Amino acid sequence: MASVTELAGAVDGEDPVTALAAVAALRRLLEELEAAHVADARARGTSWEAIAAALGVKRQTAHRKHAHRIVDGGR
Repeated sequence: MASVTELAGAVDGEDPVTALAAVAALRRLLEELEAAHVADARARGTSWEAIAAALGVKRQTAHRKHAHRIVDGGR
């Protein structure tokens, strides 16, 4: 996988198809990063409310997006 710097550079390139592919790759990378941090936060006992506030979404939205990936005892 390309680095964030490489992908960001491709976004500013002259080829629009390459730029769009770079944007899509950055989006996937950000989704993976968000999921990892949410899982870590839940493992450390952070509430869904606090996670949602940090992400700028409603609690239900954060829970719906991430809860199925996390085994946290149903908290």
